[in-house]
Amino acid sequence: MRPAMKIFYGWRMVAAGSGLQFLQAGLMQQSFGAYVAVLAAERGWSKTALSGAAALQSAETAIIGPFMGWLIDRIGPQRLIQIGVVVFGLGLIGLGFIQSLIGFYVAVLTIALGTSMCGYFPINVAIIHWFERKRGRALAGSSMGLALGGLLVPLVAASMLAFGWRATAIGSGLLAIALGVPLSRYFRGRPADLGETIDGEPPQERSADAAPAAAPAGAQELEFTAREAMRTRAFWLLALAHGAALLVVTSVNVHAITHMKEGMGYTVAQASLVISLMTVAQVGGVGIGMLVGDRYNKRLMAAGCMVMHSVGLLMLTWANGVAMLVAFAILHGAAWGLRGPFMQAIRADYFGRRSIGMIMGLSSLIISFGQIAGPLVAGGMADLTGNYRTGFTFLALMAGAGGMLFVWARPPGPPQRLRPSPPSSH
Repeated sequence: MRPAMKIFYGWRMVAAGSGLQFLQAGLMQQSFGAYVAVLAAERGWSKTALSGAAALQSAETAIIGPFMGWLIDRIGPQRLIQIGVVVFGLGLIGLGFIQSLIGFYVAVLTIALGTSMCGYFPINVAIIHWFERKRGRALAGSSMGLALGGLLVPLVAASMLAFGWRATAIGSGLLAIALGVPLSRYFRGRPADLGETIDGEPPQERSADAAPAAAPAGAQELEFTAREAMRTRAFWLLALAHGAALLVVTSVNVHAITHMKEGMGYTVAQASLVISLMTVAQVGGVGIGMLVGDRYNKRLMAAGCMVMHSVGLLMLTWANGVAMLVAFAILHGAAWGLRGPFMQAIRADYFGRRSIGMIMGLSSLIISFGQIAGPLVAGGMADLTGNYRTGFTFLALMAGAGGMLFVWARPPGPPQRLRPSPPSSH
């Protein structure tokens, strides 16, 4: 009788990471727009003020990014993830008790701290250390939870209608802790800690692939420090391009439901169904990424996704019926699902695993411009003009132009210390 095939532990981490991102996306990241719509109506807070909470959340993530990267590279991501789940849940519970705009900001910042500690950043770093040739597939698999999280948005909206937004926030926090803590315990340091190898391949297979021309072997010799990565053109172009994509992603997450509610006459529940369709498209994009991410040029595929983000947001902005909303949901959702996992996979491909936590943390300082500017520009212009059209159109055009940054972000050459010395003159 043949022994049962052992499942590579790295795939268990991928599944756990997917579960954690599902909870974060469904209970807050993609449901945030529902809270904005309800609080704007109930409390009379301006869109700019509510957008400011999203901007502060992004600013906090950017400010602590380098420290988080340094910490992850030294103690490993697993401890941070376990603590972060609890902080995330407590932030949601605190949201249910707020009485003022300042209290709303405090709750959102607590949630942001939690997601920084247990979200895509530490999860991706953990997974990167377990995969090399299958890295794109693994990161896409982990982000599947982020995509599927949108399916919870109608449930969150329905809960707000049935039980109120306070009870929904408190219940969401308790659910996040109850399900997230067990998932967080699946994360481990490196394959060698469990007697396994990268990608779960037998040692002889990896040694057979270690010929000088093989990509993995070459990558082993091109491990960049964070300082060396920052000296490359690719580091800055990737960060700016990633930030340009988030101009659309964050503005949609914060304002799309309010735009459909106030500008098009839909209810929060109806607008949430459009977000659910976007989620279905996002899942499809992730699935495509799992199939092609390790076979084709991730950078050029990301550039194409930027065009889809841009056109999708324009469809939402100028929608005059259901057909254009469907076009928005499919284009934006598929682009987000396909592009998202590539962001960290490209960085790991270019700069190696040695300092990937710090490299991602420093990148977050630049990326944050998109996270912060997207909601603020959309909300501020809506307060000034009475609708989202001007702000959304500007952001869509900026994101489309940002696609060229991915085209220009070619792989860097080896760091200076690994370059051959010039021949001696004597």
